[in-house]
Amino acid sequence: MTCSLKKELIEKTIAFHGHNCPGLTIGIRASELAMEKLDIHNAENPVCVTETDMCGVDAIQFLTGCSFGKGNLIHKDYGKSAFTFYDRDAKKGFRAVFNDLARDETDRDNRIKQILQAELTDLFTTQEVDVPPVSPARILKSIPCDSCQELTMESRIRLFDGKSLCIPCFQDVEQKI
Repeated sequence: MTCSLKKELIEKTIAFHGHNCPGLTIGIRASELAMEKLDIHNAENPVCVTETDMCGVDAIQFLTGCSFGKGNLIHKDYGKSAFTFYDRDAKKGFRAVFNDLARDETDRDNRIKQILQAELTDLFTTQEVDVPPVSPARILKSIPCDSCQELTMESRIRLFDGKSLCIPCFQDVEQKI
């Protein structure tokens, strides 16, 4: 089986990212898996927690509609090609870990081709999840940093010596001690 997504949709994904590469192809196939398992096309409230910041995350944004700005794309910097997809309305989800079957392939185009042509069950190890991977995004009050005066989300303010500091200003003061 090859990728079930239409060629023109894949080409639009490549254009969104800016180039074609194996990493983007992994994200295309992970998105395809999410569309298949969770019917992401019709899901009103999909979520993706990505454990990597590689090129494939662009495919996930483009194909699933999950984005950092909407609060339904969460990055956890674990350095793993792993993605948890969840449909909050259906209350179901899964975690997919990429099995790099083509890791020994050094030719970029052949690697992309192998990833596109592989069975999804061979590409990813999946495990069902029955609880949301993250809470819905909340809008919190913004507070001015007492040092730089920039507005900072309340939950990111640090208190130091009676002052409300944003994280960079807090780190600057903390480093000087």
